[in-house]
Amino acid sequence: MSLRAATAAAAAVLATTALLGLAPQATAAPGGPAAQPRAATAENKAAAAQAATAPDTLATLSRFFARDGKVSRTASQPRIEGEAIPVNHLSPEFVAGRAGAPVARLEFLASKAVSSDGQQAALWTARTEAGWQVVNIATGDDEFRYAQQGAAKLPGGTVFREPQIDAWYVAGGSRVLPLDEDAVRAVGAGGTTLGAYRARVAKAYGDKLPGSPYAEVGMAGGYAEASAEGGVTPVAAVAGGALALGGGGVLLALRRRRAVAAG
Repeated sequence: MSLRAATAAAAAVLATTALLGLAPQATAAPGGPAAQPRAATAENKAAAAQAATAPDTLATLSRFFARDGKVSRTASQPRIEGEAIPVNHLSPEFVAGRAGAPVARLEFLASKAVSSDGQQAALWTARTEAGWQVVNIATGDDEFRYAQQGAAKLPGGTVFREPQIDAWYVAGGSRVLPLDEDAVRAVGAGGTTLGAYRARVAKAYGDKLPGSPYAEVGMAGGYAEASAEGGVTPVAAVAGGALALGGGGVLLALRRRRAVAAG
């Protein structure tokens, strides 16, 4: 998957941190993402919900859902279902072997948006210097579906994504269990131990962390994503233009879906 350009400073930084995974959560220019909280508190979820239901957000969602002509902007009537949920990504501190580092860290909160014709999208909301803002919209329900699967498979575990290969897992205690086909290919259908998983990601990404020679030659986040399918494509590339939310940027993304083989 090729690296993507964001539509504005906020989206550009999020594309580096959330989509490319191992970039540091450094504070960006005014209005850009700041360091994310360690956990999604009730206060954070409420702030994310407020951003997701703001008039400007709903207006942008109307245009997003109408991009292919499946429904008109006025008829799309987007709504937000449920509360914002935390979305975790593989932690660079864990990859680096830092003592006590959790396997994943909070990257953003996701709110489920649904249109009148049944289309679904995830609003990615991050804490920025200007407060909690929607900084990305992606098609589909991956974040919510895998959160449910992880809770059922390993109650109390941490659901997280390894963005480099678009793999979803749930981790708890000393186990890491797969939630999708990419994760099964990486750790097997039965999962693996936390130690074995760290050894795998350290081998794969340990020399590509921020500050490494690989990162210093200009590779955003320290590496390019390897997966050729199942990722995201900015709407600007397929719909003739990007959309802006208020004073901040928003990267509108279409997730490419894999064909599921029968049998």
